[in-house]
Amino acid sequence: MGAAQITKAGAAVAIAHASKRFRAVQALRDVSLAIGPGMVQCFIGPAGAGKSTLLRCIGGSEAVDEGTITIDGELIGREGAGTRHVIGTVPQPPELFDHMTALQHILEGPLALLRRSRRDTVVEAMAALERVGLADRRDSYPSELSGGARQRLAIARALAAKPRLMLLDEPTAGLDPEEAGEVLAMMRNFVGSGLTLIVATHDIGFVREVADDVAFMDTGEIVERGRPEELIAAPKQARTRDFLATLGG
Repeated sequence: MGAAQITKAGAAVAIAHASKRFRAVQALRDVSLAIGPGMVQCFIGPAGAGKSTLLRCIGGSEAVDEGTITIDGELIGREGAGTRHVIGTVPQPPELFDHMTALQHILEGPLALLRRSRRDTVVEAMAALERVGLADRRDSYPSELSGGARQRLAIARALAAKPRLMLLDEPTAGLDPEEAGEVLAMMRNFVGSGLTLIVATHDIGFVREVADDVAFMDTGEIVERGRPEELIAAPKQARTRDFLATLGG
């Protein structure tokens, strides 16, 4: 797989006192952090910690109840829908469509958002499939692809719209080690390309290798954050140490 070609500068994200409740569940509690352009920000933590909710709020599919989230100073949420074109999102599980081929998935975003000619877009889409090792599966439907191939297709689809910020929620969840390795190898190709990358993950090896900053979340809060070589090797909070011990971190 060749390196991803990212031409736009990454987006800056600022989260200030963000809180979110789902009925009796406090999903986010007064979360604040800044993510600079081109940074790789990883979130780790147990299930239910609030990682996925935070990514959805950054992406604009959920609105925070309190606080603000901005991208390059522009408000995200119900009033900030205009910023969504700069965001590529890969949820868990990836939202692929049973009736669309791999090529059609890649074409969808550029044709709708970038208003490019179909001929030029098809050429670029085929190049994108080539980069993720799926050129020979251009006419395959999601049900005909392995779990790893579906995940790579979802990432390639998000990148095709030329976002400045990518949100990936547990991109290796449910994959066997070989499939997970394929997805992580693809992600490494666009780390350092200028794209701002926010990842919720349990893969501590990936965090160690590529993250600029890692935040440990639990019960909707950021318990601890810092450089991965510091937080993983010598966490300051007992809750962080306990969690990392369950992963062999």
